[in-house]
Amino acid sequence: MEKRVMTDGKRRKSLAAAAAVLGGVLVLSACSDSDKGGSAADASQSAQSQAQVDEAAAQKTSKAQITITPKNGAQNASINDDAKVAVTAGKLTEVTMTSAEGKTVEGQISADGLSWKPTGQLERGTVYKIAATAKDADGLEAHENASFTTVTKANSFIGNFTPEDGSTVGVGMPVSINFNKAITDKKAVQGGITVSSSSGQEVVGHWFNSTRLDFRPENYWTEGSTVTLKLDLDGVEGANGVFGVQQKTVTFKIGRNQVSTVDVKTKTMTVTQDGRTIKTIPISAGSPENTTYNGQMVISEKFKETRMNGATVGFTDDDGKGEYDIKDVPHAMRLSTSGTFIHGNYWGARSIFGSVNTSHGCVGLADVKGAGDPNQQAAWLFNNSIVGDVVIVKNSADKTIAPDNGLNGWNMNWSAWKAGSAV
Repeated sequence: MEKRVMTDGKRRKSLAAAAAVLGGVLVLSACSDSDKGGSAADASQSAQSQAQVDEAAAQKTSKAQITITPKNGAQNASINDDAKVAVTAGKLTEVTMTSAEGKTVEGQISADGLSWKPTGQLERGTVYKIAATAKDADGLEAHENASFTTVTKANSFIGNFTPEDGSTVGVGMPVSINFNKAITDKKAVQGGITVSSSSGQEVVGHWFNSTRLDFRPENYWTEGSTVTLKLDLDGVEGANGVFGVQQKTVTFKIGRNQVSTVDVKTKTMTVTQDGRTIKTIPISAGSPENTTYNGQMVISEKFKETRMNGATVGFTDDDGKGEYDIKDVPHAMRLSTSGTFIHGNYWGARSIFGSVNTSHGCVGLADVKGAGDPNQQAAWLFNNSIVGDVVIVKNSADKTIAPDNGLNGWNMNWSAWKAGSAV
């Protein structure tokens, strides 16, 4: 039997004829509602005609199904991974993404033609439009369009973290994250953050308040290990209507195990590496009127020279000016947020080191003005210390430093630390 193939021209004529017949039937039906005699035949003819129209239309419709994410009209969309285009029963041929101002967003169609995504991060609080085209196996095109708005700065939060990616730090360095918005759903936010060590140590987070979350193991990090911080906060609702936008992985290395112990009573500092004493240094700690905090402190910043003004930490004269204002303090390393440093001292007599405590609460070591002599005790300590090294102060008349005053969570026992976790 001969199989006849309908050409596109004949198909179009057939479609038009079917439409005309269908139109006539509809008109007739509308005008002859009370004519019961021909209703069954007319209904049959109408159904056949509609089926012909549907079949003809289907033959001209692409089978490709395009899906754009986020959905059209979406608000508070992520600036990272929300925007994407996917297709089934076809392949993408063109995708354009523009901001409301007409700026083009670069993107890339996958090698298999089944998906597309931007190649960079989007801007916050911006309206974007996506137009996508795909073809099915017969070459028929499908089109899809959508627009959405990314989360605004007012409706999003970020966490500023330390230490930096790729850095090498001391064994006492916690992972400390400070959020720029108050977090009310601490469980959701902490659940989006993981900190792990190649040493296998258990690492637990502790909330000091609604904006600060620190992570540490029970004991100091294992020297030579690698610590990984993963922020998977994209789209996490940290507070009512306030969403995270970060998706980042950070790694840092733990260096040698160096701990410097200051004995305020004997006025000496003993520096150990991996448990072995490598240096003993005479020091001058806080005077009886301005004692130095006890406790485990972590070096958080290093400055070859810096200014120290007593007015910034509450030491003022009757005129309101600082009791001291030294603009070139050498070899300074910060131990607390409140202003405790271990630093060089060139203005005091050499005889004070190892014999008398004279400072306003800092730990001073012999040094020279200008920080230019590497043979000075303060220079040696500065050059042999890294951020994250531990400095322990003992036998002072002062109290133990607060765990949140600097990176000093080691002054909290493990059970209390774990009690501050939200997960």
